[in-house]
Formats: sequence, C-alpha cells, structure tokens
Amino acid sequence: MNIEKGNSEYYKISVVKDKKEIGRCFIFLIRNELHKNPYALLEDVFVDESMRGQGIGTELVKKAIELAKNLGCYKIIATSRETRENVHKLYEKLGFKKWGFEFRIDFNGE
Repeated sequence: MNIEKGNSEYYKISVVKDKKEIGRCFIFLIRNELHKNPYALLEDVFVDESMRGQGIGTELVKKAIELAKNLGCYKIIATSRETRENVHKLYEKLGFKKWGFEFRIDFNGE
C-alpha cells in the first residue's frame, strides 16, 4: 500500500464589519484521478449570532459557489448536521440537492 501526500488548496471568504469578522466560510479544492478538474467542499459556514437573519450566510454561500465555478470545479459539496433544517433550506434555495449521506469518524472528541 502506497500513501502519497497531496497539496490542499483552500479559500476563505469572510465578511468584516467594524474590523470584526462577522461571517466566514471556506472552500477546499479536492483533486483526484477520476476527474480533470477539482471539486469544492464548502465548509465551516458561520455567521455571528447577532448578525443572523440579514442574508450574510446567503451571500457567503453564493460567493463560494461563484468562486468554485470560476476555479473550474466540476461540483461543489456542502455538508450539514441533520438537525440544521434552516441550513438545509438555504442550501436548497441556492441550488444544492440532497445527495447521499455523510459518514464520519470523530477523533479526539472534536
């Protein structure tokens, strides 16, 4: 069995107000040998609790989708906990479709 270390490429998109970050998300570009172009993984979408409901999350996700397209990604994937129905509605409103399941193993309680 061989293991090769790859390079991880990511972009952070953030919204700053009065020198404080009030929202952010990341997209990670993932490459494999099955596709010429990478795909994007949308991760860690966050808006400060006091600023929620103002469309900041929507704009962050829209910008992430646009960036993934501009970077030549063939798809973008977003994950969310099963209980976060408001997040699911946002993703679906922006064009995401439910597709499969996420399986995970947590290490070190994180």
